[in-house]
Amino acid sequence: MAVVEGLGLSPTDCMKKVALSISCENLLDMDTFSKSDPLCLVLMNTSGTHWSEIGRTETIQNCLNPTFSKSFVVDYYFEVVQKLRFEVYDIDDDDCTLQDADFLGLMECTLGQIVSSRKLTRPLVMKDESPAGEGTITIFAEERTDSRAVVFEAAARKLDRKDFFGKSDPFLEFYKQTETGWKLAHRTEVVKNNLNPVWKPFRIPIQSLCGGDVEKVIKVECYDYNNSGSHELIGTFQTSLSQIQDATQTYAAEFECINTAKKHKKKRYKNSGVIILKQCKIVKEYSFLDYILGGCQINFTIAIDFTGSNGDPRSSQSLHYINPHGYNEYLAAIWAVGNVIQDYDSDKMFPAFGFGARIPPTWKVSHEFPINFNPSNPFCAGVEGVVSAYQQCLPKVKLYGPTNFSPIIKHISLFGRQAMQQQTAAQYFVLLIITDGVITDMDQTLSAIVDASRLPVSIIIVGVGEADFSAMEILDGDNGLLRSPTGETAMRDIVQFVPFRQFQNGPQEMLAKNVLAEVPGQLVSFFGTMGLRPPHSDTDISASA
Repeated sequence: MAVVEGLGLSPTDCMKKVALSISCENLLDMDTFSKSDPLCLVLMNTSGTHWSEIGRTETIQNCLNPTFSKSFVVDYYFEVVQKLRFEVYDIDDDDCTLQDADFLGLMECTLGQIVSSRKLTRPLVMKDESPAGEGTITIFAEERTDSRAVVFEAAARKLDRKDFFGKSDPFLEFYKQTETGWKLAHRTEVVKNNLNPVWKPFRIPIQSLCGGDVEKVIKVECYDYNNSGSHELIGTFQTSLSQIQDATQTYAAEFECINTAKKHKKKRYKNSGVIILKQCKIVKEYSFLDYILGGCQINFTIAIDFTGSNGDPRSSQSLHYINPHGYNEYLAAIWAVGNVIQDYDSDKMFPAFGFGARIPPTWKVSHEFPINFNPSNPFCAGVEGVVSAYQQCLPKVKLYGPTNFSPIIKHISLFGRQAMQQQTAAQYFVLLIITDGVITDMDQTLSAIVDASRLPVSIIIVGVGEADFSAMEILDGDNGLLRSPTGETAMRDIVQFVPFRQFQNGPQEMLAKNVLAEVPGQLVSFFGTMGLRPPHSDTDISASA
């Protein structure tokens, strides 16, 4: 990769990696019968007026003083003014988008200000710069110098019953000991109605957990989740990574979960359950650059929407207008986005497909046809080859419909599934869909995306025109992991939606940053979860490291 995060800097120019964690106090209460459900959106601006999303925290229900578990690792450049904006929203349900959410306030600063202070607290303001009540936001900065993480598998046995009509809904919180007290390092998911829960495997950066010192004391707390936000403490214990590692070498590390208040009240009190750490493995966390330089190949496939909703190509109002001057919205998007992605594809040979058109010679509707009409070799040489094939294809097909995304997603998933049979991190697939946004097979598409989330696949959707893109926003799982119609949850968020018109007239690096914003994290997350290191790399650091 030639540059880092679209800044025009080589990796060696990066001064340091910084982990940012976020908490708020005294947020506005926007809910009538409960408290606000806050989420924090993090954006960065390095030039101009456009803000690019870095990411967003989890939503914490019924809480005006949230401490978010999710942190953000960003590259800090001493010589670049990196403006940050933190926007806090009240998310009332899983389907609530930021456009529908109540705004709770924002704060702008520079990354340099956070790094220099290490802990920056400022008041939140509304968009008109008036105070957001008494709300404040605190950003903690920690230089990330250790690339290792700890992989845990955790369970519990015979936890206390906390719910009057049920059992308990337990979750764990892991804390790092600091000079100023305990700092949250990780929060697990909630296991509903279970006194013997098994949590999904999770990883915590070793620096966030103990500063890289395996002898340093860490604290684990077990809570019963309540919708009111007033979670009840089941119990707690303290240990160290070395102690856990010693125990897990034979079977598992077991710790009595102690509730001090309950212990003082009951003479025969033994414990409030047992926490079992079945795995505690220290591994190296690889970066996106590690995978690319280590031989991972990124394969881009382009899919173009040829449905009737784009308009008659003979009309100048059509997004597919056959313009004698060689310009239409789809061509502009193919050129701009193609120039961005071809730097990341090693052989610059792109399979390019169309969907939603009647194609010769049978004139049946196809949702997966090569735009060069060569099924045995659908590859185009560079962005110029894609443009040439598109221009030759357009007069030969009849725009029709419906707009089905699922066939082309399943097509890419087939390659992803074949790559996973090799059990290496050698191949990653990115599907780029250019569309006017009117989708008709939403249920099938949701199922296809959930399936693809378990494969080395990412999907970038570029919306052209001014259609209603609400369906695309749903597919972009920024507000929570997607669920299929049958209730199956995606393993990870793999969809990024970019409205082309917002960047059409801006600098290309802004389009590049937004098109590729989530791919590095998605690639690293997938291979990390699967335990796959770069093809040409050192072996994982062992638990004794």
